[in-house]
Amino acid sequence: MVNPDDITLADIEKQYERSRPTVKRWATHPDWPQATGKQGRWKTYPAAAVAEWVEKNIKRPTVPLDPKGWYTAQDIEDANVGVKAGSIRSDLSRGRWPEPDAQTREGVGLWRGQTVKDVLEKRRRYPAR
Repeated sequence: MVNPDDITLADIEKQYERSRPTVKRWATHPDWPQATGKQGRWKTYPAAAVAEWVEKNIKRPTVPLDPKGWYTAQDIEDANVGVKAGSIRSDLSRGRWPEPDAQTREGVGLWRGQTVKDVLEKRRRYPAR
């Protein structure tokens, strides 16, 4: 009998909006929860243990920025949110970071803290091996 609290890798893909190769890579991590059984051809895993693993290894920590404050790329890096100023500039040029919410007179981009929080919540963290 299948435990209703167990989920398959396919369920995990949908729940966490990740691709199959990504979730399969997660499942090779040494700290990944042990399989509890099978559902068809899929191994099953305890949903609570998977959620705990994702929280610890994938989700980014809460961003310590004032949502109404203004931040340059260097300010964002200095806040230790897990992204470097150079990465922000690179991602901006590739369309993977939003355009600044405003600019200084010198042309330096400024982002509202809430904009940065929104971007970082969607940005992936990669598990340590």
